[in-house]
Amino acid sequence: MSASGEVVGAILILLGAVFSLISAIGIIRLPDVYTRSHAASKSSTLGVLCALVGTLLYFLISEGYFSIRLILGIFFVFLTAPVAAHVICRAAYRHCVPLAEGTVEDELREYYQPDEDFEGEDQIQAQGNETENPAQAPLQMNHMS
Repeated sequence: MSASGEVVGAILILLGAVFSLISAIGIIRLPDVYTRSHAASKSSTLGVLCALVGTLLYFLISEGYFSIRLILGIFFVFLTAPVAAHVICRAAYRHCVPLAEGTVEDELREYYQPDEDFEGEDQIQAQGNETENPAQAPLQMNHMS
C-alpha cells in the first residue's frame, strides 16, 4: 500500500466530514425553509462528493482498483440533491410558507402572485368545500366483462 494514497484519501474524507458538519449547523441555525434547504443541498452535496472522491482516490492510488460504483454514487448525488432541494423550496413557496424576516427581495412574487389578493393553494382549499376534491372521491372502477 502507498502512504500517499492513504493521506490523500484521508484528507478528502476529513474535508467531506467538515462540509457535512457545516451543513448540519446550517440546518439548525438558518431561519427559514429556503435557506435551510440551501444549506442541506449545497454543502452536504459537497461533503458527500469529497468523501466519495477520497474513497475513490484511496482505492485507486493504494490498491489500483477503480470503482465504477463510486463514480455512479457521485453522479447520482449530484443529480438528485439539487433537484430535490429545488422541488422542496418550490412546493414551500407555492404553499405560502413565509420567508425569513430579513428577506430583502422576493423575485418570485410577480410570477406566482400577480394580484395583491393572491391566495395560496392551502388557503383556497381551506375556504370551503364548494368544489369536490377528486382525490378524496371514491375510486370507481369499470370492469369489462
